[in-house]
Amino acid sequence: MSDTQDVPRTKIFISRLEHLDSGSRARLKRSAGKELAAAGDALGLFYSLLPYGVPQYQEETYFLVATLFPLAEGTTKGNFGDHLRTAQSAKNSKGLDRRVENLLDADLVQLHFRLRQAAKFLQSCRVRVNWLQLLEDVLQWEHPDRFIQQRWARSYFGQ
Repeated sequence: MSDTQDVPRTKIFISRLEHLDSGSRARLKRSAGKELAAAGDALGLFYSLLPYGVPQYQEETYFLVATLFPLAEGTTKGNFGDHLRTAQSAKNSKGLDRRVENLLDADLVQLHFRLRQAAKFLQSCRVRVNWLQLLEDVLQWEHPDRFIQQRWARSYFGQ
């Protein structure tokens, strides 16, 4: 797999995010929850990280994950529903359940705001995020079968 053509764009992108210095991470973090058009000083940085061949209609999703990336440490296990369940406690259970339901019901526009809130919450709970899985999931968020939302719901609300 040394040939970059064999490596999925999502893996290349996350790998590039993992190798950013703290200043670059801070620039991305300041744009968390914003749309690409409001990227400000993170615009050039974002496009330098974006792998060749990412379709233009997917750029907003890549930007969303890039700006959330500095908010929490990474892991290679689980999906976002798993991470939220890890952060669940007796104190926050009711409110977190509502927050997760709102997240699962969000359209792609609302998802920017809701994911930013959830990522900040996970950061405060010191829960790691599988950024690669998150990117791949959000790229398929609007699938008519809503299988990503079902997977997250199963992970969070299931046993």
